[in-house]
Amino acid sequence: MIRVGVNGYGTIGKRVADAVEAQPDMELVGIAKTRPNYEADAALRRGYSLYAAIADRAGDFTDAGIEIAGTLPDMLEEIDVVVDCCPSGVGAENRETYAEHDVRAVFQGGEGASVADASFNSRANFEASRDAEFVRVVSCNTTGLSRVIAPLQEQYGIEKVRATLVRRGGDPAQTGRGPINDVLPDPVTIPSHHGPDVNTVLPDVAVDTLGLTVPTTQMHTHSLNVTLESEPDTEEVRALLADQDRTFLIPEIAAIDGAGKLKEFARDIGRPRGDVWENCIWAESINVTGRDLYLFQNVHQEADVVPENVDAIRSMCTDLSPAESIARTNETLGIGLESRFDTDEGDWKPVTADD
Repeated sequence: MIRVGVNGYGTIGKRVADAVEAQPDMELVGIAKTRPNYEADAALRRGYSLYAAIADRAGDFTDAGIEIAGTLPDMLEEIDVVVDCCPSGVGAENRETYAEHDVRAVFQGGEGASVADASFNSRANFEASRDAEFVRVVSCNTTGLSRVIAPLQEQYGIEKVRATLVRRGGDPAQTGRGPINDVLPDPVTIPSHHGPDVNTVLPDVAVDTLGLTVPTTQMHTHSLNVTLESEPDTEEVRALLADQDRTFLIPEIAAIDGAGKLKEFARDIGRPRGDVWENCIWAESINVTGRDLYLFQNVHQEADVVPENVDAIRSMCTDLSPAESIARTNETLGIGLESRFDTDEGDWKPVTADD
């Protein structure tokens, strides 16, 4: 049993904690937070042991009537691996503390690649993190790109990837972020940092990326043009991408025209927090002309890296194969979004109405 702690219980941390709790080969020892806010309350309601991430603030929790199990060093003494879900930059500051306690650590994509021994994506380079002390799960955008690029590279070879990333301004709870009424080149410099981040897990792929930030909190939208080394037909590429573990090809008949309806669909079918762990690719957008492939996809920035964190832990701490780990994570979390229009009736389980 792998003993896991989560340092940081915000947008990603709370989702990772729930995902770890669902794993049969992992034990969630506790979560660490810097302050006794509503998220601390929610963690206790879920039965999670709570630790003060900053020892000097332990009294703040007591004053708020919130019971804690100790401080971050106490949690580190009880675990095999910590998943650092702190704000960007803080994880790198925590690295020395983790090393002092001889605890392996998984960092998030907001940290630079140098924070870890390896960057990680389940589909692209699972084996690179075997027995590593420090691993970095690449960002939500890089995760989404890698899940598409890896099978295309394996099946057809890639000459060049060009991706335009239309990025959300902030997550729903990030009230201090923008823009409010604007579209921003972000960054203005071209190419953006996302291409080099893809190369941390797929080093042999030529990829250029551009970024825009827009006033939404829903999801990121990617526009991809991939020049392949061979000339598959469109239906062949659709079948390849549909067959991947963490992709969802949106059928035209579903009438899902954007992120709003994708999130509504996820909520309607009972996904926790309306999370979408899969890449959502519009099937009708997939088009191959000569060697050029085009497609649109959406990735849920709050959720798509969550299963990757679980798989990263297994890559570091077990000898499970990539396929075994991915299958176990998918089963325990319920990953595998499909449209009823494309699935045999016998594959679906009815949902009981809430009267």
